[in-house]
Amino acid sequence: MLLLELYVFILAGFVGYMVIQRVPPLLHTPLMAATNAISGISLVGSLIAAGAGYHNNPVATVLGFVAVICATSNIIGGFLITDRMLKMFRKDSGAAQAEKDRQAGLGRRATS
Repeated sequence: MLLLELYVFILAGFVGYMVIQRVPPLLHTPLMAATNAISGISLVGSLIAAGAGYHNNPVATVLGFVAVICATSNIIGGFLITDRMLKMFRKDSGAAQAEKDRQAGLGRRATS
């Protein structure tokens, strides 16, 4: 059984590496956002572990609480980083760019 589990682990690692290697750079941000959404599964699992009813064992409840905190911070941090990366791809509108130019002292000349 251990050999089968090791085989599946190695195969999953290889397939994951090949999939990520073939993703064009433009799609890395949406892929990261989807990965962050999928990592919400770990939050659900940690919530189940924290509230599973192990009343006789407070260590399980504490470890479940720590898992909830870690999973939540992972999801929030991932979405904040994804949002920051997406802001790099946004184009400034003409009014916003004109305001930036005005503040920098680069007045645009009117073309006629």
